[in-house]
Amino acid sequence: MSKISRFTKKAVQLAKNAVGGRGEVAAPEGGGGFADYAIVSLHCLRVYLEKSYRETLDLLSEMPHILAEIGLNEADLPDHSTLVKAFDRLKTALWRVLLRLSAQLHDPSGHAAIDATFFDRETASKHYCRRTNYRVQTLKTTALVDTETQAILDVHCSTGKPHDTQLGWQVARRNAGDLASLAADKGYDWMELRKKLREDGVRPLIKHRIFRPIDHAHNARVDGPRYRQRAMCETVFSTIKRTLGDAVRARAWFREFREIVLKCVVHNIKRAVTP
Repeated sequence: MSKISRFTKKAVQLAKNAVGGRGEVAAPEGGGGFADYAIVSLHCLRVYLEKSYRETLDLLSEMPHILAEIGLNEADLPDHSTLVKAFDRLKTALWRVLLRLSAQLHDPSGHAAIDATFFDRETASKHYCRRTNYRVQTLKTTALVDTETQAILDVHCSTGKPHDTQLGWQVARRNAGDLASLAADKGYDWMELRKKLREDGVRPLIKHRIFRPIDHAHNARVDGPRYRQRAMCETVFSTIKRTLGDAVRARAWFREFREIVLKCVVHNIKRAVTP
């Protein structure tokens, strides 16, 4: 079985679990619409192939065995505008459920690291930028990564400039029940964050900025194999940008957020189906 076949089969399975549409027919019948799991699977393939909506549908029209995994054939393929509208209609909560399900494919260890990177918002025409006040050129993405499996457990996106410590607590709080330790660099150095993590039973592996001699002692206790695994975040970011692109295609901020989450889903599935 080819890589894309294995990926599609797993993506369809997760999509059905996320939307609860196991008994639904993928193609529209009697004037109905496409099943949500079929739309979700097509979007996963769009990101996996790193193509535009039109190019993705054009390629899939030549892949009947891949369409068969979804329950479609060439004549059933939707117009590209249908996919665009569906991306608007499907809420971010659904893509986050899909992300959580894709992370569970890897049996997370409970030891995680957190870090941030930036994705480019693709250059738009000057007319579009003026008309929509489109000024922010990068999208800040904070990811929580399992250090043993390199699966992305959670992600946060922002077009603003919130401090890393605030984002770190927001992401960690959502996943505290599943974590035993959390590693991060000095950008997340905040005593309140360490306190909150300990209250939730999570060991903070965050080095202190050096202001006093005692900070050296604190850092010596933190330093170890678990802390050094925080570099896995950078490895994951590099993999995503090399294989799935370092820019988002969408224009509206909420679509861009969903696209980042979808990139993380595709990354998790690809790692799960790679022999």
